[in-house]
Amino acid sequence: MKKDHLLIVDGMALLFRSFYATSVYGQFMINSNGIPTNAINGMLKHLIAVIEYTKPSHVICCWDMGSKTYRNELFDNYKANRPEAPIEMIPQFDLAKDVVEAFNIPNIGIEGYEADDCIGTLTKTFENDMDISIITGDKDILQLLNDRVNVLIFQKGIGNYKHYTKENYIEEFEIEPAMLIDVKALMGDSSDNYPGVKGIGEKTAFKLISQYQSIEGILDNLFELTKGQKTKIENDLDMLHLSRKLAEINCEAPLECIMEDARLNIDEDKALAKLKDLELKGIYSLLKKLSPVEEAI
Repeated sequence: MKKDHLLIVDGMALLFRSFYATSVYGQFMINSNGIPTNAINGMLKHLIAVIEYTKPSHVICCWDMGSKTYRNELFDNYKANRPEAPIEMIPQFDLAKDVVEAFNIPNIGIEGYEADDCIGTLTKTFENDMDISIITGDKDILQLLNDRVNVLIFQKGIGNYKHYTKENYIEEFEIEPAMLIDVKALMGDSSDNYPGVKGIGEKTAFKLISQYQSIEGILDNLFELTKGQKTKIENDLDMLHLSRKLAEINCEAPLECIMEDARLNIDEDKALAKLKDLELKGIYSLLKKLSPVEEAI
């Protein structure tokens, strides 16, 4: 009997990636009801491709729920640099979840938490019971890598991924995956709009964490750092500690998931009815690739 294998999908990352892949050319795939469907269309192509690639026994799709989370209470400017979603994107958020549900795949999201937190919590909850693959465009997720968890990062095109395991991550970055949290605390994250330590960039952050293993290790050995590094860290200690809290994925989000509900079991008629409703004709033939469901590897 083959082992259970859970695929966790970063739904929001997949949806936004799909939207911008065609919207840049002014292509929104507006159907006869006046509803843009380009993001949903691309998302489904990616979803079907990654299911074919990983052959999971179970699939769950995680979502952000609103723009504000508990991290905004810690730091007002968290993600404050993010623009509003384009108007053509707005109706596709709920429709995307409807389509995922039509594929008998559970949607999970919690008010006040990010999709990353849902992904982290699911990972920590089930990693002892099954192998886990995560598909995302967010490299912050790499902090979750371990012997049972691997991460696929989108690359250009559909079905192309940078496949990270704990082993190749350590080989590439020379730190344990969980140490990425401390790296981000030092260097900050311009995408999430928190600064870390001013003047400490990515290269220096990785070097320091590789050498001292943690923020605590660095602070215990400040006398060994260059004068410039020591001064920068001492001047930004509060932001350093705050940035670490912002960077760490919360693996104790208050979610409930019955794993049997996530067993991959696509009802082709149900899924096809939703595709026809949205006029996503390009997905019809792709859907057949998932029916009947292949046994998990």
